[in-house]
Amino acid sequence: MRSSSAPFLFAGTMLAAAGYGATFLLSAYYRAHGGSDVDTGLTLGAAMVGTFTGVPLVGWFSGRFDAARMSAIANCAVALGFLLLAFTTGGGFGLALVSGFFIGLGWGMFYIGAPMALSERVTDADRAFWFARFGAFQMAGIGGGPVILNLLVQQAGLSVETAFQIVGLACVSASVLLWTFGSVAPGGARGVALRPWVRSITVIGRSSSVRPILMVVLGACVFSGLFTFQTTLVEGTSANAASFFAVYAVTVVAARLTLARFLATLPQVHLATGLLISMILGVVAMFGVGIHPAFQILSAVLTGIGYGLVYSVIQTWAVNNTEPAYRHAALTWFVLSYFVGIFGFPVLGGWVLVHLGREVFLGMLLAAGVVELLIASSIGLRRAQAA
Repeated sequence: MRSSSAPFLFAGTMLAAAGYGATFLLSAYYRAHGGSDVDTGLTLGAAMVGTFTGVPLVGWFSGRFDAARMSAIANCAVALGFLLLAFTTGGGFGLALVSGFFIGLGWGMFYIGAPMALSERVTDADRAFWFARFGAFQMAGIGGGPVILNLLVQQAGLSVETAFQIVGLACVSASVLLWTFGSVAPGGARGVALRPWVRSITVIGRSSSVRPILMVVLGACVFSGLFTFQTTLVEGTSANAASFFAVYAVTVVAARLTLARFLATLPQVHLATGLLISMILGVVAMFGVGIHPAFQILSAVLTGIGYGLVYSVIQTWAVNNTEPAYRHAALTWFVLSYFVGIFGFPVLGGWVLVHLGREVFLGMLLAAGVVELLIASSIGLRRAQAA
């Protein structure tokens, strides 16, 4: 891939990711309209249904259409979802679920389409490096978007609905940038047949790719739990949710941009193990946020180093540990599993947070992180035995 085309992909990715980051405002949106975190979880559940529609569409049609252009179209769906929330506040909960579906549909298509477009344009040897850089800009949008939006809402006094309008405009801009990327960096030749991926699970399930696919579900539960409900987690303390988003984003972006090539040279199993321990310690630190806000900052740094860096490691495992003929299928299943955690977990997590409390909720996140660490350890043991 030519370096001159990368800015279009990375800028478009950052704006698109800001769209996902804006989902943190759903909690404030529902509270302003008399709802609770249960409503937030249900809307994100509708988003999960949307992702389960969007991801397969890209999985099937990426052999016929350029994944970069499909990612561009996806951002129009995200924009539509936020604009529906912004302009139809009196439409009731049913319309909010429709909005959640469109947000999930677009984010799901983008989340698999953008890395697929990148993967098709780089070699196996360079894939880890480019995935790390791609992930840095994605995390910059996910973490930086909430910071900017929080400033607009809390400091500038804009309504959440106005913030959603701004997000819609950002997603439309992302669509233009990603379409341009597909034009200036053309991928491989397109076929005429659909790419089957559902039945490929029988092959993937017998390969070593199934472990990173399971790992990504658990890590996504931790990430979505800390991000989606950060406002609730710090409620009644002197900590500010925006601080977590800002510190997390800065940590991930700085680490990925400065350490990408170095991390690619390390033993990947040992690296993943160390990063997952950091993520687990990040969850542990959140238990102390009521004692002092410094624990929230510590949690953001540890989670940023841990989850922020381990994702690209296990994503690379999922692709490179699969036979070339099944790589698009492995990536499809990987992303679907990710969305089970990202949008599915908040349905359960929101209920637990409201009815069982903060400590039980954080305990669930801690358990998810420990199980992911155990799977990573099993990968290391299997490779040691094979050697």
